[in-house]
Order: sequence, then C-alpha cells, then structure tokens
Amino acid sequence: MIDRLSMFMVLVREEHFGRAAEALGITQPSLSSAIKALEEQLGVQLVRRGSHYQGLTPEGERVLDWARRIVGDARAMQAEMAASRKGVSGLLRLGVIPTAMPRIAELTGPFLRRHPNAGVSILSRSSDEIRDQIEALELDAGVTYLDSEPLGRVQSRPLYRETYCLVSRDAETGPVDWTEAAGRPLCLLTPDMQNRRIVTRHLLEAGADAMPRVESTSMLAILSHVASGDWAAILPQSLAQGLPLPHGVRARPLAGAGHMVGLVTARREPHPPLVDALLKAAELIENFNQ
Repeated sequence: MIDRLSMFMVLVREEHFGRAAEALGITQPSLSSAIKALEEQLGVQLVRRGSHYQGLTPEGERVLDWARRIVGDARAMQAEMAASRKGVSGLLRLGVIPTAMPRIAELTGPFLRRHPNAGVSILSRSSDEIRDQIEALELDAGVTYLDSEPLGRVQSRPLYRETYCLVSRDAETGPVDWTEAAGRPLCLLTPDMQNRRIVTRHLLEAGADAMPRVESTSMLAILSHVASGDWAAILPQSLAQGLPLPHGVRARPLAGAGHMVGLVTARREPHPPLVDALLKAAELIENFNQ
C-alpha cells in the first residue's frame, strides 16, 4: 500500500496522470491501475475523473492527509535504520526564503562539518512554498519567518531576528524611521514574497501606501535601480550586508521593526536522522543568539 500511496501523492502534486507517470518513471496505464487498485483496497473513490484529472473527492482529501503521514513515517523508519548502520548520511532538502540566504551557512556549515556523509540541497522558496512542500514531503525542512503568517502543520525553532534597512545613495549614514522611508520612491520585492508583505505592513503603519513603481524578485534588479540614484529599497539588514552594494550606495538601519526567522520541520516524532541532526545544529545557533 505504501508504494500506491506514494504514487497517489505524486499524482496530487502533478495534477496530471501523464506528468505523474513520467515523474515516477512508469507508464500512464500502470499509474492508473495503481490508483484504481488503491481505491478498491480502501473502498472509496479518490480522484475525480473525466477526460483528464479533475482533482480529489472529499475522501481523496482525507486519504492524502493519511498518505503523507504513512509515507513520511515509512521513509523516516528506513532512514533511521540506515543511520544505525552507517551514521547520518544522505541529501537533506532545505527550502530557504531568499532573504535568509546570506545567513544560511550559519546553520548548514556546522551540520555538514559534523556529518561528513551528509549533503544539503538548498532551494530558494517562498514561505508558502516551504510550508506546502514540507507537508507534501517534497522538502525535509525550511528556513522561513515564524511570527508573521500561519505556518500550517509544522514545528519551528527560532534562529535569529531579522531587522531592516533603507538602501539608497543618500549621503546620510544614521538610522532612519519608517515614515521617512515611506516618502521615498521605492523599489521593492514582489507581493508574493512574505518579506514584501512585512514591509508593506510597516509602511502602512507609518501612514503610507506601499505603491512602488518597481517590483522584482531579483535583488540585482532592485540594486541596479538604487545605483541609478533615483530609487531606494527596503531590505533585511543581513541581505544588505551579504550583497555587494554598488559604489556609493549605503544601507541605513530602520528603527523598531524585527521579525523572527527560524527552522521549520514536519510535526513528526521521531524525526528522520537528517532532520534530527539539523535541529541539533539549529539549537546551537538559538543558544548562541540568546
């Protein structure tokens, strides 16, 4: 049944029998037969069918929740047995919000040094993608905001508090408040990014609508506009420090605001060995930052 539940999860992810079969490395008729056999075994219809995939039935939604738990526990058991023979090993899939990328080595560096047979795949993801992909078993863990929006069915461990700065070609060097920043011509991240939603809330609290004329998912695009001298950007302090700022561009700290960034994992006990090892590395960071 576990193999069929895994196939069912891939079908839900791809929302297409052909793409799911290709991802699984099997034929479409084989996938259809496996899903049909799972439905017969459970005694319910899981997938709405027409000329193509049309989503899940209510029973299918419930089975999806069970499938993620059962398959997740089975994979965790296999990983634990492997670790008992040869130690922590394998590839950890880690989703990271773009603004946390400059600091991610603080977490992954100690983890990799302590476990030489382990590797990390660091993937840039939005906060929503991290939450959804952990639940779907497509990510093992994520680094995201902890105190701004619902995290879903995950558990969290704080890492550091993100603060913000105004990046521009100003001659001034001291701190700046959000009211002053709100009056500048701004170039910001796109609204689908949680960092942008955080910045928007602070600007609204300062009495200004967040109506930038330039929006981008690329920090390079944002900084190129700032370097022209006509624009300002609001960025996390760690990101401004981690990026090479163009000549003449300064980062001035914004007072007052801060949001916790941390590690999130599936709410499961025991954790797979890779995830458990990463949590131990995160605990050291949390203690260091206290």
